Amino acid sequence: MHLATSTDVRDRMSISVIDGDDTRIASFGATADTEYEVGSVTKTMTASLLQEMIERDEVSPDARLGDFLDLGDSAAASVTLEDLATHHSGLPRLPDTWRMYVDSLRFELLAKDPYRDTLERLVMDARATKLGPQAFEYSNFGYALLGQALAASKGSDYSALLQERIFAPLGMSSSFAANRVSDLAPGAPTGFTESGRRSDPWVLGAYAPGGSVRSTLTDLTAYVRAQLDGTAPGVSATEPRIDVDSDRIGYAWFTTPDGITWHNGTTGGFSSWIGFDRANGRGAVVLSNTASDVDGLGFALVRGDSTEHS
Repeated sequence: MHLATSTDVRDRMSISVIDGDDTRIASFGATADTEYEVGSVTKTMTASLLQEMIERDEVSPDARLGDFLDLGDSAAASVTLEDLATHHSGLPRLPDTWRMYVDSLRFELLAKDPYRDTLERLVMDARATKLGPQAFEYSNFGYALLGQALAASKGSDYSALLQERIFAPLGMSSSFAANRVSDLAPGAPTGFTESGRRSDPWVLGAYAPGGSVRSTLTDLTAYVRAQLDGTAPGVSATEPRIDVDSDRIGYAWFTTPDGITWHNGTTGGFSSWIGFDRANGRGAVVLSNTASDVDGLGFALVRGDSTEHS
């Protein structure tokens, strides 16, 4: 990706590269403290929260979803927290409902946030959903339920629990999980769809644990460095556990055959990528306020391939 001429970047991009003790940053139309929606990078934070709570003996990876949420005798009640964390729950990517279909159309036609469900609606959809095979299927639905179950286990709100257990220990003072538009500051940054339309902010409602975090280059660089050096809360979430296509998956995090552990994220108006390679001591963060793929740039930065990010 040649940033100077790319049509994939509308007006803001922030990048950091960690190389041992050194960190290099670059921002285009932004600063290191510009706020971005990080989308599904949020899932790594929910996974960190799960692992941190396992290490405190507050939950078990084998605990069932129905132990925390009112799922009755539904199939979803028997799904374990670990199955959710590794995308092996049998839950679909999203519930197969007319409401979800209509909300998806709202985004396609009007660039509106398609995730508006309350926790009660999320639980109702889970009760009504039939499970598929317990093979890998990437599931926003599953991660929403995972994060809400962890919060319910502590009688807490997901956003508050994430702040207490992950953001505060790492000094990520500009990071938060939004639940509603009123959680955003006036004039909060918005972004562009891949086609160049201005997108409304995504706050995701009850789906917050799957993608609602807003953060900055400064905070995410600290987050990646802590994963890289092993000091992050719940860092064992990054450990590969199950083969998935050519990669392996831990709790949320994917690891490539050449040892890069990574996750990406996309919302209506933003894209993100974070990753690291412990063997060579390198990591990277790429943030854009355009919903265009930045994965190639992220991998190239961690691998040190300068031809891909000139």
